[in-house]
Amino acid sequence: MTSANTGGQGVRRRNVATAVAVGSALCLSLVSSPAVAEGEPLLNPLPDPTPSTLAIEVEEFAQLPESSPRQEPTDQRLVRHNRINHIGEIPDGSGRLYVPDMNGTMYVLGEDDGGYVQYLDVRAAFADHIHDHAGLGTGFGFVEFHPEFAENGKFYTVHTEARGALEEHEPDFPEYGGTAYHSVITEWTTDDPAAETFAGTSREVMRIPFAGRVHTVQQIEFNPTAEPGDEDYGLLYMLVGDGGNGVGNSNPQDLATPHGKIFRIDPLGDDSENGQYGVPGTNPFVDTPGALGEIYAVGMRDPHRISWDPQGDNRMFLGHIGEWQVESIYEVRAGDNFGWSEREGPFLAENRQIYPLPANDDEFGFTYPVAAYDHNRDPGQRGDAGVAVAGGYVYRGDIPLLKGRYLFADLVRGHVYSTIAGEMNRESGRLAPIEHLKVVADGKETTFQELVGDKRVDLRFGSDDEGDLYLVAKANGKIWRITGAHKVPPENEAPGGSAVLPGLSGDVVAHYTFDSPATDPAIETDQGRSGTDITLVNGGEQMRVSDEAYPGAGLALQTQQVSPATAGNDDWKAGVYEAGGVGSLSAFNQADQITVMGWFRTTGEHPAPNSNTANPDDRFNAIGLAGVLSGSSDGHGVRALLEVINVDGELKVVALGRRLDDGSSWTYAADAPWQEVLTDEWVHLTATFDFAAGEMQLFMNGEKLPGGYTTAGDPWRVDGTGTSATDPAGIKIGGSYPQDTREQNPCNCRMDDLMFLDSVPTDGQIKAQFERYGRD
Repeated sequence: MTSANTGGQGVRRRNVATAVAVGSALCLSLVSSPAVAEGEPLLNPLPDPTPSTLAIEVEEFAQLPESSPRQEPTDQRLVRHNRINHIGEIPDGSGRLYVPDMNGTMYVLGEDDGGYVQYLDVRAAFADHIHDHAGLGTGFGFVEFHPEFAENGKFYTVHTEARGALEEHEPDFPEYGGTAYHSVITEWTTDDPAAETFAGTSREVMRIPFAGRVHTVQQIEFNPTAEPGDEDYGLLYMLVGDGGNGVGNSNPQDLATPHGKIFRIDPLGDDSENGQYGVPGTNPFVDTPGALGEIYAVGMRDPHRISWDPQGDNRMFLGHIGEWQVESIYEVRAGDNFGWSEREGPFLAENRQIYPLPANDDEFGFTYPVAAYDHNRDPGQRGDAGVAVAGGYVYRGDIPLLKGRYLFADLVRGHVYSTIAGEMNRESGRLAPIEHLKVVADGKETTFQELVGDKRVDLRFGSDDEGDLYLVAKANGKIWRITGAHKVPPENEAPGGSAVLPGLSGDVVAHYTFDSPATDPAIETDQGRSGTDITLVNGGEQMRVSDEAYPGAGLALQTQQVSPATAGNDDWKAGVYEAGGVGSLSAFNQADQITVMGWFRTTGEHPAPNSNTANPDDRFNAIGLAGVLSGSSDGHGVRALLEVINVDGELKVVALGRRLDDGSSWTYAADAPWQEVLTDEWVHLTATFDFAAGEMQLFMNGEKLPGGYTTAGDPWRVDGTGTSATDPAGIKIGGSYPQDTREQNPCNCRMDDLMFLDSVPTDGQIKAQFERYGRD
């Protein structure tokens, strides 16, 4: 179905091979020459989700009635309490929630009490043709409300038809490999959007043919982050599976077929071939001869659920159910090709097995997952690690420990998983780590298998407009709401030890929680990979104070000026110093990137009185926070420093870096007054230094701090060679000298979770690292 709309300029496209005839159909293959598997198939290619120290707290929200397919099921997996598969909010401001039961009923629930009414009987409306007794995805599959439902009363459903429907109705797309089922998209218009039950009219929007009864049309969804006037507003996304046959044909790679695709249409338009909907001119293949203009992305087996991150760039994520080995989460962009059936997850697929990617893989232009897990346990463990993924949501609600996490599930096992949205970065070339969350109900740790009383849970996620997350289970027809989260530290783990974002843990050269004293309590043990212990100068053990920077943080470090009126060297500070270089910090030797981050709050007067002069009104012109010294430093020369210094006569929070031992320093200063950044409340600050690119940046509580460079030009003399080939002379915390020589720029502060990395995280990772602490 090719649209007459010829827009879509500027949208990225894949290269399409020359069209070839297959029977009477036009086949546009996106894979010009499939790679051939070499070597042995991969049997356990991905790590299992890591058992998490994070527990979600759930409470029962609703119990919906029993239901069954119209005919006796031929598949016992359809014998459930009911077949509820989603929960969402009607976009009319009423707070009402809707739940489809695949056995035919759409329920509407109250916002708070979990009470329900039967809003619409979809099965009764299509009683002559609806098919719901064979095939896991058949029946009343999904419902989605138009964003202007309160005004236009329109919502959309998808259901499966068979039998006489195939004789009475022609599908809207060519039939490839025979047809036994239709997925039908219907538009409903209610007479009264505020009514408790439906009364109104309906019309057919689209009919898609399938040879198989699985992997038909799953979800239909409007982008909830799109606003009126946005290009995506009011466009309906449709997840069209491969019909169960994609493993044996090229349909998912064929732009002339609907199978194995994500569609995007305008349900209120009329320029489609059947005249019942519109094809957006910005869709990526509208100008490709012979391609279906409805296609937004290609190369899928069973696209299960999509959702959009409510913050940042509003990225779209897809949970994709694999064939034999891999369950995947993708970030979806227009024109993407996820590779099925040439690829399964990030692997070559052939003969129902997976293999490493070929050496020439870049030639094919496939997009790979941002997170994935496989079906096999690690050696020595029993049972499947995974069966089928249920896509979820990036949480941006009010539960601090969940903010910035993408929560999803294995729908069969009922396991709840999460990964960090900031680590789901398709440009990074690596998969985000996945955690297996604990579940707590009524104050007791449990599992969803225990909550439903069945090993097959059939668990899926839903969300309301406030960002609250829900879980629905077919096994017992119940809905739970996630009400909170808390940490459950494993045995023998130091407080705060799990605070590091998994994707950054390998980059943390040094990490100080101030909960890990050595035999000498004046020595703090490094929790990073370098083992660089530091000294708590002058104050020793007294510098460890009870003050939680974030929930469960444990102790913090106190630094301070001890004798404001007396010149001396008794101020409390911390660090390590060796004039010839600290060998354990060799990761910073010729490093291209460094990051300094940690928690800070003030506890006294700033800037501190200058005890080195006779004038009691003199003040130091800086406030020492934390940094890495250069290789030739005597305590002044810094490689990467987060500090408050004087910039053009005014104190500013800065990132100050020196790339070369004999070179100039360069400063990036925050625009905001320093007192608005560094206050008596805990704040998480980050300074990043990209020496190769010649860039610095400051962040406060995971967000960029507006600012600029204090010197024009290129003081670093950037030429891509990295920093000087010397080990740093040390780390300084809380003053100009980590070694005990004299008082200079003291900080009357508390600090915690100071980290020094040999990388520059992405903006998303920095935000995710802050959100991981669970503090607003």
